[in-house]
Amino acid sequence: MSLHSGTKRFSELRRAIDGVSERMLTKTLQELEADGMLIRKSYNTVPPQVDYTLTEFGAEASNKMFELVDWLETNLDGILAKKQAANP
Repeated sequence: MSLHSGTKRFSELRRAIDGVSERMLTKTLQELEADGMLIRKSYNTVPPQVDYTLTEFGAEASNKMFELVDWLETNLDGILAKKQAANP
């Protein structure tokens, strides 16, 4: 979700995601790249710089996730009320 707003450096992603270890973030980004969700671009600089950008496929998935979150936020009270009524 952090990449939804555009290209981010590894360090920006790490700061944006509370509690994630460097190792876990690296592993997750590698998996998302392998799945075609994002593009990794490294620059030959000192210190090294690596940028991550969503692919078209990744952006579509991100949009769907935001739609789901919006729907849940709109309907959560009703869902919880029905669940509570069904299990008094």
